[in-house]
Amino acid sequence: MTIQSKKRAIKILVPVLSVIIALLIGAIVILAIGKNPIVAYKEMFIGAFGSKMSWASNITKMTSLLLTGLAVAFGFRAGVFNIGAEGQMAVGGMAAAVVGINMGQTPMIIAVPVTILCSIMAGAVWASIAGILKAKTGAHEVITTIMLNWIAYHIGNYLVVGPLAVGDGVPKSPEIAKSAQLPPLLTVQASTLPSGIIIAVAAAILMYIILEKTTAGYELKAVGFNPYAAEYGGISISKNIILTMAISGGLAGLAGAMEVMCVHLRIFGSFTSGRGFDGITIALIGQNSPIGSIFSAFLISSLRTGSTNMQFAGIPDDLVGLIQGIIIFLVAAERIIKTLIIKLFRVKGGENA
Repeated sequence: MTIQSKKRAIKILVPVLSVIIALLIGAIVILAIGKNPIVAYKEMFIGAFGSKMSWASNITKMTSLLLTGLAVAFGFRAGVFNIGAEGQMAVGGMAAAVVGINMGQTPMIIAVPVTILCSIMAGAVWASIAGILKAKTGAHEVITTIMLNWIAYHIGNYLVVGPLAVGDGVPKSPEIAKSAQLPPLLTVQASTLPSGIIIAVAAAILMYIILEKTTAGYELKAVGFNPYAAEYGGISISKNIILTMAISGGLAGLAGAMEVMCVHLRIFGSFTSGRGFDGITIALIGQNSPIGSIFSAFLISSLRTGSTNMQFAGIPDDLVGLIQGIIIFLVAAERIIKTLIIKLFRVKGGENA
């Protein structure tokens, strides 16, 4: 096996082994509270994959998780810490709601792409504020994106109790026009399999092409690896920081659009449900890879969908949070896992010899 092949294998094995170790630790915790881990994980599997409704719920969760994961991963690949996917997703959702509500009798072939495009642009512009501040003043993007999250949150709250308020009960906007709604791939009782998953996977493939097959992607990665060397080579750091934040924000804005156009069909105060912050988890587990993010988003959505069923076996829902936390810790502290993998390779090599 060549050195390059070993590096690729280790990159794949780090998250895989992290998941296995996290599930084993979870099993120990289940035993400690007097329950059967085999029964618990069986219930989790059934809850995530046991029926068409389970699959519909799973893929619904996965769609926005994948897009926010891609948003964070794209920033990380270019050396930018975009912690603002939550706010960018919220702004994208607001744009989808405002535009979608006003589509009226507009044909779907026009209404859907216009609504999506406006959401992407809203997220991109919102993220670009932090990008411009970092490029022009040196303001750290972690601080500015967190501040922008709160601004977006309060703007959303204002809209659903003010200009867009409708009905009684939970503050919410009107439903978007039928022509602006994305039709489901499948309807199962009260659940639907959102067609937005196709857009999310397409976004992952497009991100891979941009990063790996284009000059712009090379420049973005070069700035992420070593901004000083990139600048010496004639690459504009400021331009690429702003561009990175814009693309990252656009992906998060698209996540907001999918929630509005496929799931809720409107906005309310906390419709993002923390999925923007979950994007950090997805990016870390997926090793900041577009393709890896697809698998990590599916993993997290499966754990969360299955966790409801685990409660029938008497397992607290918090166990999923514990497993997720352990996975993140092990992936973030990847040197521990890499050392374990290298030792296993050496043992295998010695046995073969």
